[in-house]
Amino acid sequence: MSITAPQAVAISLLTVDEVAERLRRTPTSVRHLIASEQLKSGRVGGRRMVRESDLNEFINAAFAEAS
Repeated sequence: MSITAPQAVAISLLTVDEVAERLRRTPTSVRHLIASEQLKSGRVGGRRMVRESDLNEFINAAFAEAS
């Protein structure tokens, strides 16, 4: 009987600067969104990172509120 490792799931991570570019905001304003818990993030290897899926949720929620 052999045990197989779970399949790796590809997760796309973005830096604060990359998120700022996508939102057309400054890195400082992105850090404010993170600090105020409007945008989820985590520390990976000492760097603050945002999952692309969390950024997409943030954007979709903004459009849902506008409707």
